Amino acid sequence: MLHDLSNMMCLDVYLSSLNTKESNKIKKQIKPLIVESKPLLSWDISNENAIERISKAKRRMDIEKIKYFAEKYNWKNDISNLFLNVDFEAIILTNSLEKILWVNDGFTKMTGYSKKFATNKYPSFLQGEKTSIETRKEIKLNLQTGKPFELSVINYKKDKTPYTCNVQIFPLYTNKITHFMALETQIG
Repeated sequence: MLHDLSNMMCLDVYLSSLNTKESNKIKKQIKPLIVESKPLLSWDISNENAIERISKAKRRMDIEKIKYFAEKYNWKNDISNLFLNVDFEAIILTNSLEKILWVNDGFTKMTGYSKKFATNKYPSFLQGEKTSIETRKEIKLNLQTGKPFELSVINYKKDKTPYTCNVQIFPLYTNKITHFMALETQIG
């Protein structure tokens, strides 16, 4: 099959070099090659590329949404810098009292909870029996310092399945802290 295709390309090159009269004379002598179609075997490559592009587009949209909030609330943080070299699946944006204002689609995918359900709740609704008291205290203390921090916590999905996630929390501020943003990635 490959040999036939190679010959067809050579014939095309040869025919294109002839004038119209010569080309028409030879074309009458050429027997068309019937090529049997085969199923496409490279959908996986195309699909992987599409999935990667969609993932990157969702990430950009999530970051743009946070930038929208930054403009709305006049944060002084460099939002683009917060996302440099940071992987995340879920974003949780809370006010300074830790009440959830917004979550991304990745949050819903990770936890099973809808955006509507999560809004106006405290992130602690994700915690449960296996969430250590020490981790809960560490979160509270770190929030009070007003500095970014990172830790791992055992949370619970809507179906009550525990999972471990890495959380990076950033205080967002004007002249004072007005919001917190958590970037989360499931690690177990």
